[in-house]
Amino acid sequence: MTSPQVDQHTSGRDHTPEEGYERGLGSRQVQMIAIGGAIGVGLFLGAGANIAKAGPSLILMYALAGVIIFFIMRALGELLLYRPVSGSFAEYSREFLGPFFGYFTGWTYWLMWVVTGMAELTAAAIYVNYWWPAVPQWVTALVFLIVLFGANLISVKLFGEIEFWFSMVKVTALIGMIVIGLGVLTFGFSAAGDTAAVSNLWAFDGFFPTGVGSSLMTLQGVMFAYLAVELVGVTAGESEDPEKTLPKAINTLPWRIALFYVGALTVILCVVRWTEFAPGVSPFVAAFAQIGIPAAAGIVNFVVLTAALSSCNSGMYSTGRMLRTLADNGEAPRVFSRLSGTKTPAFGITVSVLFMGIGVVLNYIVPEKAFGYVVSVATAAGIWTWLMILISHVLYRRGVDAGRLARSSFPAPGGAVCSWIAIVFLLFVTCLIAYDADARVCLYVMAGWAAALGIGWQILKTRTPAPEGAEGTPGKVDSIG
Repeated sequence: MTSPQVDQHTSGRDHTPEEGYERGLGSRQVQMIAIGGAIGVGLFLGAGANIAKAGPSLILMYALAGVIIFFIMRALGELLLYRPVSGSFAEYSREFLGPFFGYFTGWTYWLMWVVTGMAELTAAAIYVNYWWPAVPQWVTALVFLIVLFGANLISVKLFGEIEFWFSMVKVTALIGMIVIGLGVLTFGFSAAGDTAAVSNLWAFDGFFPTGVGSSLMTLQGVMFAYLAVELVGVTAGESEDPEKTLPKAINTLPWRIALFYVGALTVILCVVRWTEFAPGVSPFVAAFAQIGIPAAAGIVNFVVLTAALSSCNSGMYSTGRMLRTLADNGEAPRVFSRLSGTKTPAFGITVSVLFMGIGVVLNYIVPEKAFGYVVSVATAAGIWTWLMILISHVLYRRGVDAGRLARSSFPAPGGAVCSWIAIVFLLFVTCLIAYDADARVCLYVMAGWAAALGIGWQILKTRTPAPEGAEGTPGKVDSIG
């Protein structure tokens, strides 16, 4: 790809989807959102089911997946500083793999956030059951859906500040849990003091109590826990100073994973033996109840509830924005590009919320399996996005090595080697999903999704014929990048 072609992509941003928005995220918000983005329902709720499946070995699974996530983020970081653009995943897919892949990735990332919103609503409903077990899950999920929808139609001015404080609550709570857990281990206070010990990590049928195979099967849920960390790249890519903001955000990822995932789970599993945890219950809430501080357990439950609602809120905002980006690229109906009087993509948010409503239906039909279903679909969509980032990075490095592309100021360590390792790992996780009878339903959903997008692409080609010299490529899709 030559420089003129890069200029073409860049100039295509003269009319960007961000036009008309009231943006203004400062460094303080960006960094805290980056930290909070690594803490979500996958850790607070999903870890409970995974502990029951894998025992203490889940710690290793989170660490392994965390290394892969770091590879993905460094690959994305190199691409963003080569050419910082909004909607980076779709843009790099479009540049290095072709317009169809940009279109497919943009819509699939929208799907990921819609389904993640379903998971967050389901988790929030489960958290409310802690206080009011008689309230049906679907009722709670519906109420939260309506409330958050209304909030998203208000001006976006406070978005960064609200998310900053949500992230602050999550980070402060997790650090507090770790400190209290270490206090129980060190000083032996509380009801769990007599049984809390580091030996709990191996004393009950070993570190791999259910076998290595069962531990590996938790990787799909573990990867879901890391969904949304790539939003750091999008935020930093839109920053006025990506050369400083992006490396700082990405290079803090290892300690965030080590502290909030590996560290927190290690402390929890030392304080309370793994056999005490069960699916559908937050391990942090269960641990504090076991310690004998019921008020603390209630506080933790409130914290994880706000974390779920925060993520769902961000998802609604993101999906409306993504639909507007797709519309600006000629890959979605033009109506999605309109802004409301409060400068929000109200129509896109409304359509996204209607799809999130499917999660409410699932909570009504199969409340005991709703979370598992939506997690698997979100993970499959997330894996596609990550694969596009990695493959784009591999092709970019080939262009750099051939002298066709400029070098990035933030090169990934190991070049394309780490990206290849991450690609193999993600394909392995996909095989695990296919092997799991409950999770493989997401592959059927993704197959149907791919077919629908394929039909949509053919319609785009028919309505917008390719210009001369770009056979098979819709002119609008190719020219707006």
